[in-house]
Amino acid sequence: MMPIFAMSVDPWILAFSSVTVVVTIWMGFRSARTSKTASDFFVAGRSVSVGWNASAISGEYLSAASFMGIAGMVMSSGYDALWYPVCYACGYLFLLLFIAGPLRRFGAYTIPDFAEGRFDSPAFRKIAVCFVLFIGFFYTMPQMKGAGTTLAYIFPGLPYWAGVGLVGAVITLNVALGGMKGITLVQAVQYWAKMFAISVPIFVLMAVYGHYGKQLEANGGNVQHPTYNIPLSTNASNAALDVERSPLPEKAPKDETWLSPFGPLTTKAAKAAKLSAEEAKPYSLLYTYSLIIALVCGTAGLPHILVRFYTNPDGVAAKRTTMWVMILIGIFYVFPPVFGVMGRNLFPELYNGIGSKGTDKIVLELPRLLNENYAPIGSILSGITCAGAFAAFMSTFSGLLVSMTGAMAHDVYGRMLRPKSTPEQRMKMFKIFAIVIGGVAMLLGSQVEALEINFMVGQAFAIAAASYFPLLFMAVWWRKLTMKGAATGMLTGGLSAVFAISLSSFSTLAATPGKTGDMFAMFKPLNDFWPHYPLLRILCDQPAIWAVPLAIGLMIIVSKLTSKDVPSDIRMKMLVLHAPEKLGLKQEYIQEHQAGGH
Repeated sequence: MMPIFAMSVDPWILAFSSVTVVVTIWMGFRSARTSKTASDFFVAGRSVSVGWNASAISGEYLSAASFMGIAGMVMSSGYDALWYPVCYACGYLFLLLFIAGPLRRFGAYTIPDFAEGRFDSPAFRKIAVCFVLFIGFFYTMPQMKGAGTTLAYIFPGLPYWAGVGLVGAVITLNVALGGMKGITLVQAVQYWAKMFAISVPIFVLMAVYGHYGKQLEANGGNVQHPTYNIPLSTNASNAALDVERSPLPEKAPKDETWLSPFGPLTTKAAKAAKLSAEEAKPYSLLYTYSLIIALVCGTAGLPHILVRFYTNPDGVAAKRTTMWVMILIGIFYVFPPVFGVMGRNLFPELYNGIGSKGTDKIVLELPRLLNENYAPIGSILSGITCAGAFAAFMSTFSGLLVSMTGAMAHDVYGRMLRPKSTPEQRMKMFKIFAIVIGGVAMLLGSQVEALEINFMVGQAFAIAAASYFPLLFMAVWWRKLTMKGAATGMLTGGLSAVFAISLSSFSTLAATPGKTGDMFAMFKPLNDFWPHYPLLRILCDQPAIWAVPLAIGLMIIVSKLTSKDVPSDIRMKMLVLHAPEKLGLKQEYIQEHQAGGH
């Protein structure tokens, strides 16, 4: 096994990463020249074709969590982490069936636009804007973790926060220059760059070190399932095969735990409470079900993804785009788990690392093993994966920044503070807010080095699932939903999820050494509290299983109590949302209201 690599910058890795950043900036400047109107900045002129939009949405969606986090979590937590890629892809089925077409037919710029238009309530816009920011900032933090981890890998010795600041500044510049139209081309190209960067190194690594099946069998051996006493490997006698597995450090989960459907991820709370495998099973199931609800429903509630449907020409194109996105991201998700399995066998040193030096960087590190016998192929492939990582967190952060900046410039400034502002004034505020929000995102991202990328993304999805998903699903499909019902459910479900998730994250950060631990020291007692109440720990880690039903239930109850407040033109609105487009009922909500000086 190769020792941890010399503390010097690899020229191949630096070259590929630099090219990615330079090309991204160049495309941003080039696209910015074509972004001339407010429509270009907010919805790319509603002129993005299905192919480009599907690639751009996929590029935006496949974040640092997909490119780096899934591989890192499979390596650290085993097979129960596979729920993440499965549910990330499945969430688009929900979007396709229930939300994509109606949302585009309504013809707004942002989700707060839809919220106000559906209920004729400017007050509801303010509530909706808050959750754009809540979800956006929770989602930017793992992207910043990916940025800090990658830069610290490329430049050994570089502080984590410096990588966060550098990448954050580049992306903020791109968004401020060109808005939605400016980043659409960038994100579409970045999807294909990520696809190349995640797949090619895997094929080369499998050709040298053995295919996925052999790698997996090296972990199987004669291990028995801890509960059912059945072999975990059907080919136990050939467990070692041709794969040479390095000794696992103490911090690494044992084979039987790592291969179990209820591994370190879902059994963490039960293990802290010292429960037996049989006693832990209900807790693991609860964690798993809640995670599935958060990821599937959360996908249908992510503002930076939903706003993309407004860039399609019509609802039919929005549905076709969603179908293609499911195919594109489904293909991508085949590859990251393979990195996790191979990393466990070939690079177990990462189990001893913490923060940006832990398993989250396995995608970046693993290809360099090839340098032992095939230099400089390993460095070249590692450079390619670093370039893919840059594309991952840059494209997602771009989309998040556009959705949050759009909410501030269009909804807060253009609708609440200065309703009579001109499109040019809103474009100027878009650029100012991009810089402000980018700065806040960098500040938050510099504090989360100790948290796993995928865990943080799961939390952002849980907030989206408890707030925007109930709003959109119920507003699109239930005509009796009132503004008070929607607001009560969204506020209660969303804020409850934010509170629960914050308690869980702050207690984890309080246990880390250094300045971060000192900053969250007041939450340290929670780490003594959780082992006595594993159920509460799971419900705070993964609140979707109770927050989503709470939000929907409150929407139904309060709407029935305030049934007189159902909008008088609800029949027409439901027709606009659901009628075939050939009937000509599709509207451009934003244009009508601008004409009226709203």
